[in-house]
Amino acid sequence: MSESLQIEIFSDVVCPWCFIGKRRLDHALLEIGRVRTTPVHLRWRPYQLYPRIPAEGMDRRDYLQRRYGADADPGRVPARIREEAAEVGIKLRFDLIRRTPNTLLAHRLLELAVQCQVQHELAEALFNAYFCQGLDVGNLDVLVEVAAGRGIDPAQSRAFLRSNEAEEEVRTQLERAPDIGVSGVPGYYLANGFLLPGAQTSDVMVQIINRVMDKMQARQQDAPE
Repeated sequence: MSESLQIEIFSDVVCPWCFIGKRRLDHALLEIGRVRTTPVHLRWRPYQLYPRIPAEGMDRRDYLQRRYGADADPGRVPARIREEAAEVGIKLRFDLIRRTPNTLLAHRLLELAVQCQVQHELAEALFNAYFCQGLDVGNLDVLVEVAAGRGIDPAQSRAFLRSNEAEEEVRTQLERAPDIGVSGVPGYYLANGFLLPGAQTSDVMVQIINRVMDKMQARQQDAPE
């Protein structure tokens, strides 16, 4: 039986390149799946672009103006991001976003989604909620609703988020990220040993994943019986 390839995806739900990268990874895995049978296990890991944002979040316009000056336009999507998002079927609506959230709750929710076996699907839903609908993904009620759309019982997710469950795991992974070389997101950590940084094209992802799978297969063939 083929050894499973684990891909850990370090990401933040308020990172547009992570949304683009998620769609590109989906396409790459679809292409690989047409010619290979190696199982792939995806595991989303937390990263916070804005860890000092208050737990309740901040008004997006105020935050951007404090960071970039009075002329910052919260509704403007940089041309390159807009074009590359469109290539993978994403229409970014920065004009709808009113809050810059602290994403700790969202990352904890993604840990609950592991138990419910819908983590990858929930990651897509959280990206869509923030970037396409302008929802506050730092708000507990919003997170419960988004999770319900991926089959997670609202009472379960609400109780989970009101507790401190998975907070230690999230903080452990946040500390682990720089230790394995993740200094920005997205970052893809393959087979517990190879880091692929940035929102690579699907073609590059296919090449690298195939290369890692070849090494895994060679190692398996060389292993003593």
